Amino acid sequence: MKNVFLVVFVVTAFLGGGIAQLPADEPVKIKTLIIDGRFYNGEESEPALKEIYEKSGRFTVDVATTPGGRDIFRFKPDFSKYDVIVLKNYLGTRWPKETEDAFEKFVREGGGLVIVHGANNSFHEWKEYNEMIGLGYGQGRNEKDGPYLYVKDGKVVRDTSPGSAGGHGPEMDFVVNTFKPDHPIMDGLPEAFMHSEDELYYGLRGPANHATILATAHSKTNEGGSGKIEPILLVIEYGKGRVFHSMLGHSDAACKCVGFQTTLFRGTEWAATNKVTIPCPDDYPTADKVSVRP
Repeated sequence: MKNVFLVVFVVTAFLGGGIAQLPADEPVKIKTLIIDGRFYNGEESEPALKEIYEKSGRFTVDVATTPGGRDIFRFKPDFSKYDVIVLKNYLGTRWPKETEDAFEKFVREGGGLVIVHGANNSFHEWKEYNEMIGLGYGQGRNEKDGPYLYVKDGKVVRDTSPGSAGGHGPEMDFVVNTFKPDHPIMDGLPEAFMHSEDELYYGLRGPANHATILATAHSKTNEGGSGKIEPILLVIEYGKGRVFHSMLGHSDAACKCVGFQTTLFRGTEWAATNKVTIPCPDDYPTADKVSVRP
């Protein structure tokens, strides 16, 4: 009789009958590829990104390093093995056309892409890359590459006047403000957080087609800035693909910020899956206090 009761108990639990609940399955980890190579600020921050992603428990991470010189023609990763591709502070040479075509196809057909900080310096002459990232910094970019996007009186301005693309003041703490609170990446996050020791980019230009600003920061003139409200987090539609573009993350110090990590994780999940399940952590920074993780 005891055995009969046990069978009924287990079957009822399995069918959701209220006597017991089986443990929920852990979420499937997101297959992530970080592309690294030559960086505009040295090598110190790139290896840390893999560790940051893996510590979250939500991502499996491979790293593909681009070789130098003519060996670049050997660079042909299999993008189809991944849910999302991440480029951070990347300033390498152009890839082989075969690789660029495969990359464009991956994103256009629904693959996720994450652009972190200096990766928006790359590939000025690659039209489709500029479409993917929305806005770019330096490397000869100017008004011919697209408008300068900023926010004024709560509205997005597309400034087409002549000028070069990009600049920043000294590394410092600054406040990041939510601009699109109803987007899944920002939903449930505080209205503002104090970000730690980073470059605050201003004056970025690009096609910005199908781009949505999620968060901004005030680039103050007395701190070497533009005096304008600059985009800090963007999302871009590229075909069926989703792109998350964060201006944050210049150095190790910036990457230790819990606000940076949280928006990075949520943005990466959204780019890969079109949904966000990663919650806002208890140690999320406030509008006037930095929060960092070792």
